Amino acid sequence: MTLSDEQVKSELTKMQAFIEKEAKEKAKEIKLKADEEYEIEKASIVRSETAAIDSTYEQKLKKASLAQQITKSTIANKTRLRILATKEEVLNEIFDEVKKELKTVAQNKAQYLPVLVGLIEEGVLALLEEKVTVRVKQADVEIAKEATVEAAKNFESKSKFAVDITIDEENFLSNDIAGGVVVVNGTGKIEVDNTLEERLKILSEEALPAIRLELFGISKTRKFFD
Repeated sequence: MTLSDEQVKSELTKMQAFIEKEAKEKAKEIKLKADEEYEIEKASIVRSETAAIDSTYEQKLKKASLAQQITKSTIANKTRLRILATKEEVLNEIFDEVKKELKTVAQNKAQYLPVLVGLIEEGVLALLEEKVTVRVKQADVEIAKEATVEAAKNFESKSKFAVDITIDEENFLSNDIAGGVVVVNGTGKIEVDNTLEERLKILSEEALPAIRLELFGISKTRKFFD
């Protein structure tokens, strides 16, 4: 059956409207899908960039924190070393003053004689021999002879045998020392250094912890105590 021009035109209009409708729906569908994919991709990129920024910030924060710790540790160590050096200077000054005071001990016979007695007696007791020689400064020969008499008596009362103590009048101790004695055994191979300087050295080593405590108090970094 042949369609009239009006019928053909009407059919074409219907087909055009259908095509346009389908095209609009398809375009709408494509747009919705594109928008959805865009939002998903945008969210993924935002998460990725945010994670990268967070990672970079965390690394920078760690580096900054490490640098700060190193700086603080360096400053603390320098301060600690400076304090230790200052404390050592103070202690050295104290012992230097004591060394100066030692020079005056031998000038007072009443004070020096009992000191020599004790030093000689201690040296003889350390050797425990029947014959010993005592070396002193040349200026101390006479007072040392007096001291040996009492030192020998004290030794005999403690050891229960006599000792012959001789002052060496050929080999003297240096005039640079404050005083004291060196006690030598009979063979001359063993010596007991009981000079005032040596006694001060021993005393300083033994008394140093107590002196430090008295001057500077308890160390906050010290973990163990005798």
